[in-house]
This record gives sequence, structure tokens and C-alpha cells, in this order.
Amino acid sequence: MVTFDSLIFALEIIGTAAFAVSGVMVARERKMDLFGAILLGCATAVGGGVFRDLLLGITPPVMFIRPIYSEVAVAACLVQFLLEKRAERRKPGEKTFLRTEFLLNAADSVGLAAFVVVGCRTAVNAGFGGNQFLTVFVGTVTGIGGGILRDMMAGQMPLIFRRRVYGIAAIAGAAVYTTFSAGRGSVVTAAFLSMAVTVAIRILAIHYRWNLPSFH
Repeated sequence: MVTFDSLIFALEIIGTAAFAVSGVMVARERKMDLFGAILLGCATAVGGGVFRDLLLGITPPVMFIRPIYSEVAVAACLVQFLLEKRAERRKPGEKTFLRTEFLLNAADSVGLAAFVVVGCRTAVNAGFGGNQFLTVFVGTVTGIGGGILRDMMAGQMPLIFRRRVYGIAAIAGAAVYTTFSAGRGSVVTAAFLSMAVTVAIRILAIHYRWNLPSFH
């Protein structure tokens, strides 16, 4: 029987791998070497979790106690790096299975959705379930923290500050999880609803090019 704890662990692994892939994709755009790609991918994958644990007073952060997350991140980085190097050898005009931009957006959206749920659940397990504002905040930071760290290390403006209502998607997903899990509903249902809302907002924002008003 699948327990909620095993579901959360699966979401962490999915989010870790997805964010690691997005980090390598950015490393490719910045023309980094293998070490840079792995470092950037790992920072993306575990950065949000480190911010989450420090906010909740969990020290040392979980990534240092359970190395499985770092191991998954490194493995995902190596696989993606090899795939990207293989893509570089394709002849001009040769079709690729997935476009770079699509893969980056897909990996980023899945990672964001998974880590928002994980962050909210960690706050609840830490004894802060009654504080919905804190739970939503921690869930949001867990989702966007790795991406902010990735973009800063890559020398570019963090995605959350410039396009596609990225932060709004994380806040909405965290709010959905917190609302539904606080009632009589199933926490599993709350997790899937949260992820569905987060991914849906990201997909719609990318497809319809939704952006918040900004300075020009």
C-alpha cells in the first residue's frame, strides 16, 4: 500500500531530478563545462530544500543527512549533460526529440509543483500546520528557492522576477494544498490538486505569454 510519506518521497525525487535537468539546460545556455553544469543543476535541485530547512530550524538541512537527494541530482545532471552533448553533434536542420525551451519549461514546472507540496508538508510536520501563512510561505520558498539560486549563479535575472507568473503559480499551489489539507479532505488529494494547479498556471502562462505588469 502506498503511504503519503512514500508519495512525498517520490515527489521529492521527481522534483530533484526535474530541477537538476533545468539547471543543466541553463548551464548549456551559458556555455558552462561539466563541473559548472553539475554544480548549477545540484544547486537548483536542493537549494529550495536548504532554504526551507533553515526557515523551519531544521539543521543540518536534510540534504546533508540523506545524501540520496544529492545523488539523484548528480545522476540527473550527468545524464542530461550527455544528452545535450549528443544534441550538439546533430547535423544542422536535424530534428530533435524535444526542443530546449520546451524541456526547460517542462522540467521547471514539474519541479516547482513537486517542491511546493513537499515544502508545505515539511512545514506541517515541523509543527506549523496551524499557521497557514507560514506554510504557504515555506511551500513557495521551497518551490522557487532553487530556481533563484540557479539564475543568480548563472549571472541572470531570476525567472520569478521577470516572466510567466512563476511566483504566482507557486503561491497558488501552496495555498491550494494548505486549504484542502487543513479541512477534512485527503492530504493525497490536496497534494495532487496543488500540483495540478501549479502546473496548469505555468502551462497557461507559457502558452498565452502571461506576464505581470513590469517596468520598461
